[in-house]
Order: sequence, then C-alpha cells, then structure tokens
Amino acid sequence: MDFNRRQVLLAGGAIGTAALLAACSSGGDGTANGSAGDGGKPKKGGTLRIGALGRAGAITRDPHGTQGNESDYLVLALVYDTLTVPGADPNTKPRLAASWEPSKDLKTWRFKLAENATFHDGTPVTADDVVWSLRRLRETPSGAARLPGVEAKNITADGTDTVVLVSDYANAELPLLTRLTTFVMKKDTSDKAVAKAPGTGPFKLDWYRNGNARLVRNDKWYGGTVHLDAIEVTMFETPQAMANALFAGQIDVASNAGPVAARTAESRKDLQVVRRPDDMSMPIVMRTADGPFADPRVREAMRLVVDREAMVRQALSGYGNVANDIMGTGDPDYATDIPQRKRDLAKAEQLLKDAKFDLSKTYDLVTTEDIAGLADSATLFASQAREAGIKIKVVKQESGTFYDKTWLKGDLYTTYWGTNDSVVFFASKTLVSDAGQNEAGFSDKEFDAAYLKVIGTTDQEARTKDLRELQQIEYDRSGYLLWGMADGVDLAASKVRGLPKLPGYGRVQLENTWLS
Repeated sequence: MDFNRRQVLLAGGAIGTAALLAACSSGGDGTANGSAGDGGKPKKGGTLRIGALGRAGAITRDPHGTQGNESDYLVLALVYDTLTVPGADPNTKPRLAASWEPSKDLKTWRFKLAENATFHDGTPVTADDVVWSLRRLRETPSGAARLPGVEAKNITADGTDTVVLVSDYANAELPLLTRLTTFVMKKDTSDKAVAKAPGTGPFKLDWYRNGNARLVRNDKWYGGTVHLDAIEVTMFETPQAMANALFAGQIDVASNAGPVAARTAESRKDLQVVRRPDDMSMPIVMRTADGPFADPRVREAMRLVVDREAMVRQALSGYGNVANDIMGTGDPDYATDIPQRKRDLAKAEQLLKDAKFDLSKTYDLVTTEDIAGLADSATLFASQAREAGIKIKVVKQESGTFYDKTWLKGDLYTTYWGTNDSVVFFASKTLVSDAGQNEAGFSDKEFDAAYLKVIGTTDQEARTKDLRELQQIEYDRSGYLLWGMADGVDLAASKVRGLPKLPGYGRVQLENTWLS
C-alpha cells in the first residue's frame, strides 16, 4: 500500500487558515510536537531500541516507493526530511522548508529552504535537489495522490534556496500535502543508489538488514540538537511478537503496539503507555463505481448494519471511539451536527429489499493482519451483517498480495490510515474523482465541486460552510463505512523520555527523544 495512505500519516488539526498562518513563520528548530514521558533535562547519548511492524514481503528502501511497512517508513522519516512535518497548532510545521508563501490566487506557492541544510555527506541542499526529488515523487504511480494538482513540470527552482510549486487550481491546503512523502535526495541519484543515498534528517543510516536498521546521530543536522547517539529499528511481523520483545527487555519502545499489549503494560511499573486518542481510521471500503455495492441504498444499509459501540469495545478493546462515516475526525471543522448513525436493522433490510440486493450470495470481505484489530473488526462486522441477512466471508490476505490485488480494486475490503488528518486531506487523497488513491472508485460531481470551493478560499466562514456540504455528501453516499477511530498506542520502558505524542505519523519524530 502506499505509505501516505496506509500509514500516511499524520496529525489532525486545522488546515487552510492554519497553513497560511504558518506560511510566514520561521522554522525554528524544526520541532513539531509535544512529547510523552517528559521530565528533567534531556541527556545526550544512548541507543534507543525501537520495534515497528512490517513484513519481509513488503520491504522497500526507496523513499518515494510504496511504503508497506511501518518499520521502513520509520527509518526513512529519520534519515530523510520532508518539506514540512506534522504539528499541533498549526498542524503543519516547517522542516526542510523554513517558510512558505502563496500567491494571491492560491495557485503558486514559494517554499524557502532552511539555512545550512546539508546532506549527510556534507553537500549543501539546493532547490535543484528538492525540485528533482519532488518531480521524481510526482512521477511515481501514486504521485498524483501525493502532490495532487501539481504536475511535475510545474515544480521549479528560483535560485538556490527557493522551490516554486504551481497548482492547477487554487489550493490553500498545499503546504499540508508536503508533510508526508516529500523526502529529499540529491539530484540525479540513480535508482540503484537510492537505498544508500544520503539524506538530510536527524539520523544517518549506519546499516540495514532485512527490515532492521541502525541509525546514528547527525551532529550537523540543521534542525537542532539530537539527543540520542543511535536508534536501532527492529521489524516485527505481529504486534504480539513486538510487545513480547518489550516485556522481555529486548527493545525499549514498541511502536503502535495495539490495545491488547497495552492492557498488559498498564499493570507494569517499569513500562509506560503512550496513548494518542482517535489516532487511526480503520474503515470498510465499498466499491461505488460498479459491483454489488454500487447502489447507494446498499451502502447505506451496510452502514446501518454495523454496531459501532460493539466494534470499538471488542475489536479495539475499548481503545478508540465511535465514528460517523466521515474521514478526518481531527478537523476542527468536523461536522458534529450531522446525526450520528446508529444501528437500524429494520431500515437496513428495507433498503436492501428496495435495491434488490442478492441475499443468496456470499460476499468476500478482504482484510489483512497488518495492524492490531483490523482483521478482528472484519470478523465482527461479518457476524453483525448476518443479522440483516447479509452473508459475508472474511478473506485474509498477506499485505503484499492485498495491495497488488485488492486495494483500489476490490468490492469490499478493510483499509486503514495511520493518521487522523483533516477532512480535506482525505478528500484530496481518496475521494475526489481523480484522486490517485480513490479506494472506493468514488466519483461525484457535487463532491468535486464542493472540494474545490473549500480549498479555494481563505475566508474561514465560507470554508466552514463549504466543508459542511462536503462532509454531508461523504456521509450520504461515499464508499466508506467508518465505524470507529482507534487510539494509537505506543509502549515504552520507563527510561524513555520525550516520545512524540502527536497522532498519526507524528510519532516518527524521534529527534527529541532521550534516555534517562
């Protein structure tokens, strides 16, 4: 799956106006989030041993490639810098881009690079390096989703320290879209050399073997002081294996360990639980373009079949909250006035009858075991659907097979986004008709028009009104059944300090972490 979709990361919060407020700010030390386990003055030194989820069949070393493993993304995010990073307030903070400024029509954005930024080999970072990297990113199969509305030819340099992005349409949210995958490499790095290409991040790659890696501190990082001497990343195929390694003292942090392990960790004084509320969305995707779920009445019935409270209680062990079929619950303009959907089997059965849905067939619900609770949620939903006469067979696929065969193509499958970002973020990535990661094959002219109105204004009152319309359409007829939001759960030894506590992929920002 594409990293910025699946893991893709990032913190929720205000965009639009927030992005513009950040536009003229300086980068400071590049720090973007608060941290857990704080206390005392940070100490320099030590090696942090961190576990992250991944599978051997999904390993990639290319910063612009398909990131199927959280372990790989963690390594890449520490070695390579993006133009911007997740923040709390605003939710887009400077990193390799120290500041940015839009034109009056919100189509042209100028990003000024941080002073003294260098690659790990000492070479200064130039606008040409950034332009080459962004163009390379844009030309990947999912490039349109990663930089929507910005064609490769419209990414240019102005001198040595300014990068210019020109959008096909007014877009007040553009800086937000540069947080996830805009990893910068040296201009003209060959595909064969990508795996060992020097980055600009707070850590340098020491070695990488079969999904495991050792990173050492970049003492010349332009972003500020890095406390740890090194970080050792170990890949685990299951949350339980990773948690067991933590319990045995083999690692110091279990990243995204899940609720089951958290229950155990809560009873141990030598461990800490870092909980990020409403961190991850785990929707069921129903294909809207064709197939058995193309009729909006069928999709509505599916959304009425689910028992959301039971899903949170059982699939997430209570580590989460009920959701309302609209992606981006962290948006401050999230439409809380839209009525919360509740289970209604009688109405669901009538909708299925009206749509002449074939209840004699059995429908596959494809899922993976990539993250804790995902396969469990599919199994529980299948059981709930049977109460309305819908026969569903849960099919588990290996991660690589899923993203090759099912994702973006299947009629019914589970997906997940390791982020609770804005409504517009998800609209741009997955819901507008030409979205590069349109998971449900959703195409709706009214939705597309509402989206362009939202991103084309800096008037907060107008934006709020248009965003409400956008969410209503998604609620009424998209292909998402978003039953709940899972809390992010990291487990750590008590000696670990300064762990990130932003939701989503803000958790990979370990430059401020230290050991007591």
